[in-house]
Amino acid sequence: MKLQALREEVAVLHQELPRRNLVAWTSGNLSGRDAESGLIVIKPTGLKYEDLTPESMVVVNTEGRTVEGDHKPSSDTASHCYIYREMPEVHGIVHTHSAYATAWAAVGRAIPCFLTAMADEFGGPIPCGGFAPIGGEEIGEEVVRVLTEHTSPAVVMQNHGVFAVGASPEEAIKAAVMCEDVARTSFLATRLGEPVPIDPEDIARLHRRYTTQYGQ
Repeated sequence: MKLQALREEVAVLHQELPRRNLVAWTSGNLSGRDAESGLIVIKPTGLKYEDLTPESMVVVNTEGRTVEGDHKPSSDTASHCYIYREMPEVHGIVHTHSAYATAWAAVGRAIPCFLTAMADEFGGPIPCGGFAPIGGEEIGEEVVRVLTEHTSPAVVMQNHGVFAVGASPEEAIKAAVMCEDVARTSFLATRLGEPVPIDPEDIARLHRRYTTQYGQ
């Protein structure tokens, strides 16, 4: 079986999505790209998260054609593949409909950078991409367009949900988790009053410290 280790990783990480309340029922998906072969492991469409196993994952090439697997791949496969082709540094992509981040998407608004945690992780606002239909490459095209113009590893897609990317599937999950966390806090802050903005120089300083000094 091709890419067994990546299949296992992607299957296990999928369980983080319902565990962290980022998805409902069978919505959302995660993929990982193998650095050596370029092949992509992605969630099968319509399967419940509790039924996902390494064997049920689908392996596709960068054009979205199935290489191995007994199920149809995610309906977002073409967009995942487009992102991978255009962003060679990306090896993990996650899509969620998490409630607070998707609420910002529903009103077509970027999530402003009100918080130091947001400056750390995203280097500024989490941008909002335009509406794009599901099933083809259009979502991927818009994700790439928006992310190449921002430091953020996540984007809220108008009327849709969150797409987050990373150097690994786990990094993409982290970006999606943090996106929902700051979306919730920012929403609550706007209900209390007018959030205090952070100076752009301080945002840049925080992001630089976080990406070059934080952690082990």
